[in-house]
Amino acid sequence: MSPRKRAKNTTSMKMLGQQVAGARVAAGYTQRTLAAEVGLDEETIASIEQGRRPLKPDIAELLDRTLDTKGLLFIGVDNLPEIDQFPMWAEQYMAHEREAVTLSWYDNQVLPGLLQTQKYANTVLRNRIPAYEESEIETKTAGRMERQQILHRRNPPTVSFVIWEPVLRLSLGDPVMHKEQLSHLRECSRLPTVALQFMPMDSPSHAGLHGPFIMLETPDHQHLAYTESQRGSQWISDSETVSILARKYAMLRTQALSVERSRDLLDDLLGDQ
Repeated sequence: MSPRKRAKNTTSMKMLGQQVAGARVAAGYTQRTLAAEVGLDEETIASIEQGRRPLKPDIAELLDRTLDTKGLLFIGVDNLPEIDQFPMWAEQYMAHEREAVTLSWYDNQVLPGLLQTQKYANTVLRNRIPAYEESEIETKTAGRMERQQILHRRNPPTVSFVIWEPVLRLSLGDPVMHKEQLSHLRECSRLPTVALQFMPMDSPSHAGLHGPFIMLETPDHQHLAYTESQRGSQWISDSETVSILARKYAMLRTQALSVERSRDLLDDLLGDQ
């Protein structure tokens, strides 16, 4: 039996590697003695435990026998998700969001949750397929409104938003709701720690074509990233991947309208209402 072929998955590889390390220590082996026992290089064992090398199914079976893990490592390999897809990490992201010192947020589908009015958030959630139950919509809407308190806390994070212009023109809900949402964006743009920019539709270049993402800096200055897509959520701590997203975001800010011109765009849209 062999698992299906899948793409490299750094976060899940690290989690599985930690399981290997824990089982090795529990069985009384060092990396060197385990490598000698199973006929592998010590560096191979170290790389697997650190998530730098994928655990192959044949090696997983070999380690299961040696460490008496009763097939758990092979099962882990066989069920390794194709991408870092852990929906429960949305909750972990929100915990980091509450304490973040900086946030950088690019969106090209809907307005960021931290900038949504209650009616807008409710409408977005009602457009979900498959549909949420009414109680879920109410709970999730309330939770989204509660998250926005970080923008008004005593020491708020420094927050930068870059949003693709078509999101502003998306006519979710009725015209009254749309105008209220634009007015709310205008108010948010006045917050001293918020920079709100829009990527214009006529921009000849666009660094965010691969989709939305969020980066944050924790109080201990760890840099992390988070993305959501049709396939689920992805929590990113790998420094190389975070660096790539940081470079994308830096380019997006140069391609977007300035903060002042972005306010002017909001004023123009409000004047057309």
